[in-house]
Order: sequence, then C-alpha cells, then structure tokens
Amino acid sequence: MTQPVDLLERPVYGMAQIDRVLGLQSGTAKRWIDGYQRQGRHYEPVVRHESTGNDVATWGEFVETRLLSEYRDAGVPLIRLRPAVEMLRRELGTPYPLASARIWLDVSGRELVRRVQDVVSLDKPLQLVIVRTGQQVLDWSPQARDFSESSDWVNSGFGEQICRLRPRASIEEVVIDPLVSFGEPTVQGRGVRTEIIGELFRAGEPVDAIADMYEMTRLQVDAALRYELVRSQAA
Repeated sequence: MTQPVDLLERPVYGMAQIDRVLGLQSGTAKRWIDGYQRQGRHYEPVVRHESTGNDVATWGEFVETRLLSEYRDAGVPLIRLRPAVEMLRRELGTPYPLASARIWLDVSGRELVRRVQDVVSLDKPLQLVIVRTGQQVLDWSPQARDFSESSDWVNSGFGEQICRLRPRASIEEVVIDPLVSFGEPTVQGRGVRTEIIGELFRAGEPVDAIADMYEMTRLQVDAALRYELVRSQAA
C-alpha cells in the first residue's frame, strides 16, 4: 500500500526561483530560509531551525516564506521573528510552525500566537496577531490576514495542510500549487503559467487572442498580466 506523502516536506523550489515567484530581491529567500554570512558573522535563518546549506526548499519552507513576504516592508529586520518562530516550533512540534493548521484553523491559534509574541517581546510591525483598539478581541494583522486568505487547505494523511497559495492576495485568479507546473504561478483552473502569458503579451499578442488560445476569459489573462507586472516591479 502506498504511503501518503507529506506535502510540506516535498522539495520544490530553488532559492532564486522563490525570489522570482514572490517578487523578492535577489538573495532574500536564501537569507530567510537558510541564514547568511556578513563580515565574518553568521546570521541564523528565520525559516529553518539551523542553516543546512541546502539550496532546495520544501513546500513547507516556501509557505512560510510566502508569509514572511507580507512583512517585507515592515521596516524591521525579519531576523527578529526568529525567537517567535523557534518558540512556536517547540510548542507545536513541527518544523513548519508558520504553516501549521493549529495556528490558522484552530480557534485557539490566535491566542497561542499572541502569547508567544508577548513572551519574546516581538516588535509590533512583525506581529501576526493584534488586539483591536478599545476591545479585548484578538485579530490577525493585515499581513497575516492577507496570507490566510491566500491559502487553500486540504485534509491529507498528515492532517490539514496548505495545498495551494496565491502569491498576491489581491489577484485571486493566480495560484501556486506544488503539484502543478513545478510550483510555478498559473491561472487557477487552467494550469497555464503566468510567465508564458506575459511572454506572449510582450511579443505583441493581443489579450483576446491569448484568451482564445488557452480557453481562458479576458479577466483571467488580465489577472496573469497584472501579477507578472507586480512581481517584476517588486523585485
């Protein structure tokens, strides 16, 4: 009998590919996932427990990097998230705490994150959970909410896991699935890589012609082109 495969452990991406897909500056994914050296000093990673030197990231590591990308403009070094990630790793007993269903789907998830944030004195710009002003109500930060709304879940042999992500929360038609097109961004339901649509458009192909070619709507083509533009501008 075939054993179920843990999707989060599936090797999918090279570091440069993650930078390109998420619109990060060159070298960012490697620093966040595996740490880096600068002026003789070693900086520990945010995603991995320790540096491994492995330049291939798993789907779980990509999912966590997708969340971190929401905080790229926080104005605070993301390395300051490491104590919170490490504490969540211990609490949840998983190498991918930021991708854990217990955080995002359990009713107690926000309370756990808030407690960890308080214990490690996490900088406010990096917090995932906030307390609404004038109320004792826990809510996701805008960045965490965008990530949550960009995530699709599936009940696998390893419990609920994120099986699909949107690289941009505002562009619903573009998705990333580790089992489709080698994890490259595609148009949802069609499997056509946004990169191909962008290349055709830059070569002078009209939007309507591209839509007809791949049996897509104009809205889907426009969404793919919008993602390609936003990604290229952000990098």
